[in-house]
Amino acid sequence: MNEFTNRVFGCAIVKAINANYNADFTHQPRTLPDGTVYATDKAFKYSIRHYLKNHYPEEKILFYKRLNKDMNPFTLAETYDAVLGSLESDSKPVVLKNLLSCLDVRFFGATFAAKGKSKKVNVSVHGPVQVNHAMNRFPSGEIYSEQIMSPFRNPEAEGREEREASTLGQQSKLREGHYVHHFSINPQNLSAVRRLAENGPRLTDEDITKLKEAMRSGVTYYDSASKAGTDNELLLWVQLKEGSRKVLPVFTEFISVSRDNGNVVIDFGEIRQVINNVSEQIDRIEVYYNPENTRLEGLPDNVHKYHLTTAKAL
Repeated sequence: MNEFTNRVFGCAIVKAINANYNADFTHQPRTLPDGTVYATDKAFKYSIRHYLKNHYPEEKILFYKRLNKDMNPFTLAETYDAVLGSLESDSKPVVLKNLLSCLDVRFFGATFAAKGKSKKVNVSVHGPVQVNHAMNRFPSGEIYSEQIMSPFRNPEAEGREEREASTLGQQSKLREGHYVHHFSINPQNLSAVRRLAENGPRLTDEDITKLKEAMRSGVTYYDSASKAGTDNELLLWVQLKEGSRKVLPVFTEFISVSRDNGNVVIDFGEIRQVINNVSEQIDRIEVYYNPENTRLEGLPDNVHKYHLTTAKAL
């Protein structure tokens, strides 16, 4: 398999309609102090891991919740043993090499501080794929809450009436949001670790194909009660030429999202000029979206357009 060595900049947009893409610990959609709705990078990366684990069972995914027979989460050491072998018998270079055999570690890196029965292992891998927090770029960020009734009563509730009645709960959702995650890829981040890991696995073209697939499908695939109404909406992929050292700014604040006659309008604003200014450094630009209900404005020159769902050229 060919090694992937190009640097990449881009963004992924997640749409939430009457949904809660990324809740805080009060179960509300996350907001900044000024009220701007946002989502952490962890939400997007989890959707990628979940998609890859279910669609490519032959791939090892390390940082994923697993439960023991008592329905308790594995420790990090137990997860290593379950996925990669015995932590107790592995030297640090072998641990690094084993970590790099996991697809999610080759993407996002790892902070691995595990304690086995007789030893501790502390290693760190700087991942090539860096994903930023997402900001809602839709003008409105209206959050609402609603009460929901459980079919069960709570025998420990205060008061006789409360103990004998069905319990009430509450859920909160965002009326409409369009979360923009900026991301970058620098395959050279793995170089030093691979040397320490005695030439451990590298980032390949096949890995990147799977990453792009998960980036445009993972959120839609992860379906739950709170995530219903949350979908992948767009993926912009700006791949630099081999050896280019150009650095592009974070795309998030350049993008705005609006509605026009029911359709979503995604305006790339000044990104067009930023990218066109370094066109000689760019190998390829791709954009994946749903043309049935989305209109794109302000795209850079020479963009290859693809359908988000089918990946077929438009």
